[in-house]
Amino acid sequence: MKTRISATKAARSFSEILNRVAYKGETFVVERNGRPICQISPPEKKGVSTRELVKILKSGPRPDKGYFKILEEITRNQPPVAPSPWER
Repeated sequence: MKTRISATKAARSFSEILNRVAYKGETFVVERNGRPICQISPPEKKGVSTRELVKILKSGPRPDKGYFKILEEITRNQPPVAPSPWER
């Protein structure tokens, strides 16, 4: 839910607003003369957690036996890696 707040009130209680955004995940729409000017909200979540990734992978179709056969063939037929030019 978005809380509408005047620009004056936002300026007077900026620290409190930032705390509510950071710790409670609240969103504020700042208004000037009754018109929305900006929104203060938590940043968008990027990526997925390991737990979410596992859930996504489990929900997808399982690979067939031919898939693993192809992977083995690709691995077997990889060209040799050139020796490193760097001294160890």
